[in-house]
Amino acid sequence: MLAEIKGLNEECGVFGVWGHSDAAQITYYGLHSLQHRGQEGAGMVLKQDALLKGVKGEGLVTEVFTAEKMSGLSGMAAIGHVRYATAGGGGIENVQPLLFNSQSGSLALAHNGNLVNATQLKVQLEAQGSIFQTTSDTEVLAHLIKRGGFSGMKDRVKNALGMLKGAYAFLIMTETELIVAVDPHGLRPLSLGRLGDAYVVASETCALDIVGAEFIRDFEPGELVIMNDEGIFSERFAMSSQRSMCTMEYVYFSRPDSNIDGINVHTARKNLGKQLAAEALIEADVVTGVPDSSISVAIGYAEASGIPYEMGLIKNRYVGRTFIQPSQSLREQGVKMKLSPVRGVVEGKRVIMVDDSIVRGTTSRRIVTMLKEAGAKEVHVCISSPPIKNPCFYGIDTSSREELIASEKSVEEIRELIGADSLTFLTVEGMVQAIGRDFAGENRGQCLACFTGQYPTEIYDQALPDYQKC
Repeated sequence: MLAEIKGLNEECGVFGVWGHSDAAQITYYGLHSLQHRGQEGAGMVLKQDALLKGVKGEGLVTEVFTAEKMSGLSGMAAIGHVRYATAGGGGIENVQPLLFNSQSGSLALAHNGNLVNATQLKVQLEAQGSIFQTTSDTEVLAHLIKRGGFSGMKDRVKNALGMLKGAYAFLIMTETELIVAVDPHGLRPLSLGRLGDAYVVASETCALDIVGAEFIRDFEPGELVIMNDEGIFSERFAMSSQRSMCTMEYVYFSRPDSNIDGINVHTARKNLGKQLAAEALIEADVVTGVPDSSISVAIGYAEASGIPYEMGLIKNRYVGRTFIQPSQSLREQGVKMKLSPVRGVVEGKRVIMVDDSIVRGTTSRRIVTMLKEAGAKEVHVCISSPPIKNPCFYGIDTSSREELIASEKSVEEIRELIGADSLTFLTVEGMVQAIGRDFAGENRGQCLACFTGQYPTEIYDQALPDYQKC
């Protein structure tokens, strides 16, 4: 897998609304603001009177929801999803929300995250007669709900959730209610907002802002929220563990205008840059960041170091992320199409190139090469996270150690491979403190598994002899 070097791939985004007459349009705008979380497919399911209707397709939100399709969508409630394939691979059948119809009623599911015991549960369910229509781990929940021995939907959902292990933010909609659940560790972000008399749920607060919803609060780990025509109700389906929010939400995934668990992403990234400058103050002429996630970090580094920040790399806004390209040669060409060095900024200069992470190495090597070809005298690479040495099983596409360059090579070996004059990674302690989830010198709630190998849950489907549960 290391031969197929590509960038860090992110998980999905979910959006839901209950009690608004223009639920379809609101969901469209919400999904559009979450497009950065998934570009392979998009979909929504609407509650139209006593029926659930689904529309989905492969591609971007604007490609799936054309004006013609949107004109035929209406309803008082909806859930939506943008997808990057993590578990189950691609294909239209795996694009969410998943919609299931039966004699007892319909059920729609949208999921951000990844279930680590999905394979075990599928084997058990198939032995009991279940037939799966997709290869997505999300479908497991639908079967567990339908097979539950309880009469009410709430109890069926709670019973089913108790069997799941891993990371999830679930939106579950029927003809009469919208049920929202977050895993007991709170690995994936989810926020609640209000839009008039309607309630809105989104993976990031930027989606609430786009649709004009007022932020109410973040969902708690192990929380179950039910929305219906009678109001909104909250309870626990599991004992809350210490929150283990994914660190990469702050480092890379989320939009800078989002607040994740009360911390602004742009501010967190600026602080990461300031911490980088404190840990590795390099003599240079200019600081530049790799668009987009590293711009805030580069600004923070420049402020702390006194070295001027310049736009040394320009992003072509009309090119999709390189990881979408289907082959290695196209991915590498995609880097050139996506980024261009500004010769007038870097020529003859000692350049500090700030980036969020190095996963497999090829993208960093090509950016360093481009800067030097544009005349940079020196290129010093500063990374706003520690080396990613361990796979993620919670919804990020780094599921094997062989994919990760830092699991096999030292910092010096990585520096040589990417062609940088120096290479600095942020320390784990510095990263936690800079993000703002450090309290009295202790991590008060973020997942660091990809850096430390300490996982907040058991890992069922994968053999991990070298890793241990937190």
